[in-house]
Amino acid sequence: MTSAFTTQTTGTETTRSNWVFDPVHSAVEFSAKHMMVTTVRGRFDVVDVNLDLDENDLTNSSVEATIKADSLETNDPNRNKHIHSADFLEVEKYPTITFKSKRVERKGEDHYRVIGDLTIRDVTREVELDTTLEGRGVNPWGKEIVAFEAKTSINRKDFGLKWNVALETGGVLVGETVKIELQVQAYKES
Repeated sequence: MTSAFTTQTTGTETTRSNWVFDPVHSAVEFSAKHMMVTTVRGRFDVVDVNLDLDENDLTNSSVEATIKADSLETNDPNRNKHIHSADFLEVEKYPTITFKSKRVERKGEDHYRVIGDLTIRDVTREVELDTTLEGRGVNPWGKEIVAFEAKTSINRKDFGLKWNVALETGGVLVGETVKIELQVQAYKES
């Protein structure tokens, strides 16, 4: 299998390019346990990503993302409202969630670790995104596209999201671990 991007470890030549995030073909999703038994899923619908790729060596690339916190959707208006409140994201005071990469490490062919700072409610923690280059091609409108998938988990309490309710049967209403999954498609800026 040949990588969609070449990797060169010698020389100083770089081929840098900006890629425009395609929200129609991308998703920023999360999940957490409810009552310790059910997985509840959600997504953020308004996301802006700046993807700067070194096409000769993806480890020299960078990514910055800004997520509009009140664009969270869990398919339950009451739950959405609660997560928007001061118990969780407090979207009126902290309208955005951001991620800024610090470095990219190669783990294998088309497999990378993207390390960066995630900021939620003005609390910044370093996270690692287990990232896979899914492919590269040209869409029917002649735009060159690239696709990545990435996953990570965070402890929501590390970001000040501490609200919970103890259950009579033991355990808590909302799990501490939040799994984050990203599917990103972008097209090359002309």
